[in-house]
Amino acid sequence: MNEQLAAAWAAEKLKSLGFENVHIETFPLVAWVRGTDHGEIVSPNTQPLAITALGQSPPTPAEGLEAEVVVFPSLDELKEAPPGSLTGKIAMVDRRQVRTQDGSGYPQVAVGRALGAGEAAARGAVGYLFRSASTDNRRLPHTGTVRFTDGRVPVPAFALSVPDADQIDRLIALGQKVRVRVFSTAAYVRDAHSQNVIAEIRGKVRPQQVVLLGAHLDSWDLGTGAIDDAAGTAIITAAAKLIRDLPHGPQSTVRIVLFGSEEIAQPVAPVQAAGGHSYVNNHKAELPLHVLAGESDLGADRIYALALPKSVAPESEFAKTVYRLLTPIGVLPASELTEAGTDIGPSVDAGVPAFQLSQDASRYFDMHHTADDTLDKIDRQQMDQNVAAWAVVAWLAANTSVDFRTAPQPTH
Repeated sequence: MNEQLAAAWAAEKLKSLGFENVHIETFPLVAWVRGTDHGEIVSPNTQPLAITALGQSPPTPAEGLEAEVVVFPSLDELKEAPPGSLTGKIAMVDRRQVRTQDGSGYPQVAVGRALGAGEAAARGAVGYLFRSASTDNRRLPHTGTVRFTDGRVPVPAFALSVPDADQIDRLIALGQKVRVRVFSTAAYVRDAHSQNVIAEIRGKVRPQQVVLLGAHLDSWDLGTGAIDDAAGTAIITAAAKLIRDLPHGPQSTVRIVLFGSEEIAQPVAPVQAAGGHSYVNNHKAELPLHVLAGESDLGADRIYALALPKSVAPESEFAKTVYRLLTPIGVLPASELTEAGTDIGPSVDAGVPAFQLSQDASRYFDMHHTADDTLDKIDRQQMDQNVAAWAVVAWLAANTSVDFRTAPQPTH
């Protein structure tokens, strides 16, 4: 319900800002409702756990679920456990996330959140615990999505805060057997829907060509979604508004897409980025005329690098122009494009060229997917630098004759 209210609000806001062709495109999905969740260590001592159900996790039995915990340092080591070795136990993947500027530590641990419940169940486990994918040490668990296995999440799955994962580690290191009790009333809504919100600045010369700026409108329920991804929606909207307010409009169309349901998995393919796949399905005929696409989804801290498509040679006029404008605000050339973005990923897979404005993620995973994802974490000065960088790239892409799908251009 809140996501749909947000979409309606966003559409009205975009209209009031003067954007054109503002509309909402809905699509069906299976939704997940958290309900109530909690947990505790019941032996060798008793202690409440800072715990939260992972997205798409099924509920526990009404009386809760109690079992001994078996800890694995990584998902790979869980996969090495033989079938039946975890019968009646709760498996726990305990890999710590490394803090990095580019966020590259996250995918290495998040795979354990996505796939761990299925792997644990395949070895007889009745439940799954996951050390939060995080770089903080606060007693706040980080939620996130679990992938379905054969159309379902087979066992209840929970994220532990970092201090609580550490406590279980200490007890086991002392030779103790640790038993926990977990509880969840999570539920599924099978006939739900989500939506993408779309708005444009129509091109004055080549309106059929599109520069796509994306972010996602949904967020996890524990916090307010300020850094994930209200910040991204604000950044691309503000950048596009700067372009709209210029005396002369762009030659190609600049399109904003606020995607729905980036954060949740689905029982059947496509398993994630439902909004991204819906966009491709609805705009398939237009995709060959999409000039370039980018996505803002890593908070609001400063942009430090720009990666352009391989078709743009570093010595080309386009590259020289964009970096001449961005270098003074601290944005340098990136060696390669490493991650286009989850929501624009389906468009990129369909052949749309992408660019990547890399944000400083050094503190992002302290707050990501937690109750601490609130507006006070936004640094306005750094966010303004984001907006400037996005406006530069979008404006130049919408006013160039460069074909970003072709081989590198020679120097002129």
